[in-house]
Amino acid sequence: MRRIVFHLNCLERGGAERVVTTLSGQFAAHGDEVYIATEWTGEDEYETDPRVRRVHVGLNVQQEKHDRIRRFADRILNLRRFLQKTQPDLVIAFARKANYRALTATIGMKLPVLISVRINPVGYYDFLSDKIQIPLLFRRAAGCVFQTPEQRDFFPSYVRSNSRIILNPISDRFLGNEIPKKREKVVVHSGRLVDFKNQCMLIRAFALVHQKHPDYVLKIYGPDSYDGTKQKLEAQISRLEAQTYVRLMGSSGTLEKEMRCAAVAAYSSDYEGMPNVILEAMALGLPVVSTDCPPGGPRMIITPEVNGLLVPVGDEQALAAAINRLIENPDFADRLGRSAAQIGQSASAEIIYDKWRSYIEDIVGGV
Repeated sequence: MRRIVFHLNCLERGGAERVVTTLSGQFAAHGDEVYIATEWTGEDEYETDPRVRRVHVGLNVQQEKHDRIRRFADRILNLRRFLQKTQPDLVIAFARKANYRALTATIGMKLPVLISVRINPVGYYDFLSDKIQIPLLFRRAAGCVFQTPEQRDFFPSYVRSNSRIILNPISDRFLGNEIPKKREKVVVHSGRLVDFKNQCMLIRAFALVHQKHPDYVLKIYGPDSYDGTKQKLEAQISRLEAQTYVRLMGSSGTLEKEMRCAAVAAYSSDYEGMPNVILEAMALGLPVVSTDCPPGGPRMIITPEVNGLLVPVGDEQALAAAINRLIENPDFADRLGRSAAQIGQSASAEIIYDKWRSYIEDIVGGV
């Protein structure tokens, strides 16, 4: 049995948070003692496996009053104290700040830290502070998990040389669902309402689709990220007078039921890591069209004309044309969807857990 600590900011509904929730449950199910150490509690979080222990290592009430530099030090020390008390065999950090925090907190400790990059590194790991911290801290990592080769190749050779590319796990509830014989006149999108997912472009593209197919509607599922995107989407729907055919559905805990019978799943991101929402739509057997966004997540899982379609980033005309093509060619769309459903054979939670377990045993000697 291992004692494993996952560390990230919170469990608010997002890609990294979903992966940690799924993976931690898998490790716990296989007999490991698992903790998730977070900095704060979000408003709309994923539920964890009851065998996983959730621990707060963020700022306490008194520390919140400290100045910025001292709060930074407090976060490091809080995590370090927890790790010293818990004495885990391994720390697995997810996302930029958590990676740096875990590597700093364990300086001088004989504790392996496995880090994970979950986003396009361009624009996220190329600030001056990153150029200082990566050489100082990433050399300390026992290993690094990437989602795509493009992510990996951004980093120096000392990071790449001891890394592994692993897909995100697909939740079991999206696997094994029967593909419907008849589809509804609905195009679906799932994902947080956040700027980089560019749902504004998707709405503009669907307005073009609506001109040819006025009986179809677009349903956008996902929680508000409170970055102003929801308000922009609402304003765009109003400008286009699209209230009757574009609907913001909010967050849903039953997407496998809500989305299953849709005609098309469409994704419009400017950049992503490895989009869980595309993996889930594919696992449901949905015909999928996505932007070919950096750092190559959709390209990793979609083979154009075989199990989905890719279009250039930001090209609403191309996105509209691809959606129209799938609507107007149901046999072709059905063939893509059935091929897409095979993703479950390579990205189920159990299979992805096995890949993580194998990598952990390789880098820390089977703790």
